[in-house]
Amino acid sequence: MQPTTALIFSWLNFLNKKRYDALIEKFGSLDEALQHLNQELLHSLGCREEFVFRILNRLDEFDPEAYARELAKRNLTLISLEDPEYPSALHTIPDPPVFLYYKGSLDILNQPCIGCVGRREMSPYGKRVTEEFVPALVRAGMVTVSGLALGIDGVVAHESIEAGGETVAVVGGGLAEIYPKSHEGLADRIVESGGLILCEFPLDQMLDKFAFPARNRIIAGLSLGTLVLEAGEGSGALITADLALEYNREVFAVPGQIFDPSFAGCHQYIGMGRAKLVSSPDEALQEIGIVADVDRSVETRDLASLQRYQPQDPEEEKIYNALTTMPQSASELVEKAEVDAAIIGAKLTMLELSGAAKNTGNGLWVRR
Repeated sequence: MQPTTALIFSWLNFLNKKRYDALIEKFGSLDEALQHLNQELLHSLGCREEFVFRILNRLDEFDPEAYARELAKRNLTLISLEDPEYPSALHTIPDPPVFLYYKGSLDILNQPCIGCVGRREMSPYGKRVTEEFVPALVRAGMVTVSGLALGIDGVVAHESIEAGGETVAVVGGGLAEIYPKSHEGLADRIVESGGLILCEFPLDQMLDKFAFPARNRIIAGLSLGTLVLEAGEGSGALITADLALEYNREVFAVPGQIFDPSFAGCHQYIGMGRAKLVSSPDEALQEIGIVADVDRSVETRDLASLQRYQPQDPEEEKIYNALTTMPQSASELVEKAEVDAAIIGAKLTMLELSGAAKNTGNGLWVRR
């Protein structure tokens, strides 16, 4: 679709995947659908009367050029699910966001991601659990995904950065302002450290109760699994866990003391079989299928992360960048790296000899 069309529809903020599909089926493209956007069409898409007038008023007042300048000023980029750089993991869920605003490195979503969620009213034990789990996940090559809220989310982002890793923060309100305000500096650090801030809403969208489930589905959709670090009964973190299960993702929960209400949600989901009990990061990594390099100490791994391997030629660089800590076959790497199948074996051997890759058996490869 044309960039102006994407700006307009994202600003109008009514287009979910179901409505998007209906417009594509009827008009063939959003560019054409925009020419027919009126009260009757909005009613046919299931929009309520008061919402219809709000949409049409926003359309009348919208200045695409001014909005584009504002996004550029804030170093924000808008993409749609029609764009090739749209996160592939979100294409696999039934209700992907049609539009995403982002700041930072979208490329980190090509690495294995894990959702890390928990309570805003974090307990000392929950903080300790997060401080124990997150650095280990980062050292295993995982990208953490959370919501930038107070409590567990903030510690997830902080610990990911401190461990030398990248983290994704999915926020529930427009990126004109970071909420909570106390996390503005943390949001800047996330981007400066190679991480990513994501949002599906236009700049002026205020945070409301409906935004959190929407945000949570993105966290669950981006992640191979969701780790519940602390959750009371009815906790919002459990919404993310429910969505992860719906998307056929793994769900893990850390137990607490049986009398602690802060962990009642974790215990409930473990007892119901909706989450797997994990008492260490390695248990979660093994369930997901991540191969951590257990042959090296923490100090050596940290040093190695600072001394990133330098590929010897463009083909080797493509293969190296396609490798993750998630085992992949040579054929998968050929497709992902877009290199000639005839050279993949030799290049992988050279990467293994240099210590940059590892053959885990059965023809599967991971990055060291």
